[in-house]
Amino acid sequence: MISHPSRHCAVELQALPSRIGQVRRIVSAQLRYWHLDPLIDRAALGVTELLTNVHRHAQPDKTCVVEIEVRLDQLMVSVRDHDPRLPVVGDIDEVSPTATCGRGLAMVAAVSENWGVRPDGESGKVVWFTLTAPTPTPATAGVAARPPRRAAAEKPAHRFVAEVEIPVDDRRAQHAPARSAVAG
Repeated sequence: MISHPSRHCAVELQALPSRIGQVRRIVSAQLRYWHLDPLIDRAALGVTELLTNVHRHAQPDKTCVVEIEVRLDQLMVSVRDHDPRLPVVGDIDEVSPTATCGRGLAMVAAVSENWGVRPDGESGKVVWFTLTAPTPTPATAGVAARPPRRAAAEKPAHRFVAEVEIPVDDRRAQHAPARSAVAG
């Protein structure tokens, strides 16, 4: 009998600056849903750095898949892209304090328990890191995977809805929206 089945979430996207923030919010929301709030900041920072690397370095395209998965007491975060070139990790001590690049993987290493890179077939790679999931306390051990429902006496929150017209610039390439597949 499996007491805590594997939990998995995958998002396919173009690693563009506007999408990176969106994926960071998706990862944060998914970790809240799984009651892994203590991991949100480190996971969001790590996924931001990995997606920034895809945006800056990946060839021939910026398409990638971000996956997060909980396996027993480990959160695995990975980014798969189509560039077979493995990242070159320099010595962080040799990076200038004012440099605007060259620290991403060192930051991933600093916030994670483990990280690495592996080839993914002939045309891609996967860069990954792990975080140790917090051990459930007796107070949270019986908490369901879904948040509790509101009591009937509670009033629903007011929603703000605004219609915004966004001009389309036909000269700019249109990008596909991010897609996600979440298994609960």
